Amino acid sequence: HCNFEFDLCGWKQDENADFDWHLRTSSTAKLGTGPATDHTLQEPSGHYIFIKSSFFQLPGQKARISSPVLSRRNKNCKVRESVVMIFYYHMYGAHIGSLIIYQRTTLKHEKILLNLTGNQGNFWQCKALTLSGDGDEDFQVVFEGIAGKGPKDGTALDDLTFSREC
Repeated sequence: HCNFEFDLCGWKQDENADFDWHLRTSSTAKLGTGPATDHTLQEPSGHYIFIKSSFFQLPGQKARISSPVLSRRNKNCKVRESVVMIFYYHMYGAHIGSLIIYQRTTLKHEKILLNLTGNQGNFWQCKALTLSGDGDEDFQVVFEGIAGKGPKDGTALDDLTFSREC
């Protein structure tokens, strides 16, 4: 489970991305960019990760962050067992980009689990995704945020949780 209150909890920025996800609070955000509070504490001082469309990113540029490796060798995490990931997201703005979630194997094969594009509303929303696998191959989950063309538009993530089995 990661609520981003202290750090990125082992999630890593992708070296091949155009820019990074940033740890931040609403109290340090400029007016009109991102959620008013985090999801965990529901306070402006609570933390989450965020990407913002701005003059520094061109529309279509990508920020990617990946989970720690999840092991299929764990006896409780075999293919017949579904692993569930629950997370909260906030995508708000007239020119918001996209959020794409991948499951990536250790051999770098990526499968799209979810693709959200455009304004999803000015509130935190919850999604639960089932992660499947091929045999015993370890995997990661990758969140890819794609910049839109509005300078006040952004995508935030908070409270990323994997089911206990893995």
